[in-house]
Amino acid sequence: MIDNRLAPYGALGLRVALGLMFIAHAYLKLAVFTPAGFAGFLGQVGLPGFLAWPIILAEFIGGIAILTGFYGRLVSLALLPVLLGALMVHAPNGWLFTAANGGWEYPAFLALTALAHGLIGDGALALRPVRFSPRGVVATA
Repeated sequence: MIDNRLAPYGALGLRVALGLMFIAHAYLKLAVFTPAGFAGFLGQVGLPGFLAWPIILAEFIGGIAILTGFYGRLVSLALLPVLLGALMVHAPNGWLFTAANGGWEYPAFLALTALAHGLIGDGALALRPVRFSPRGVVATA
């Protein structure tokens, strides 16, 4: 059963946490790993290094959109390939993310969180929430 009075605030909490996580991960890649270091890491795991900047920008801009609720649920769904890519990269390292080179539990959790956000909706205080209808995606204000 869903508590319709409080569900929008639960969705807001989910949205804020997910948006902040994406922003933090983009910052980590910029400030700690550096774009060149992240590109090198991508090369080590068999992905093209030129994906570094698109991933960083997707995480940063997407994180802001999710955080503010600006088409956030659509952005969460659009970022699923980034999260599933991270899951594939970390899957061979074992379960826990504290394993050498990070395990797969955290990327899996984030992918499911993004999917849940996409299914549940943006919740309270969203700047430009959307809903799915038989006619397609409809922006609400």
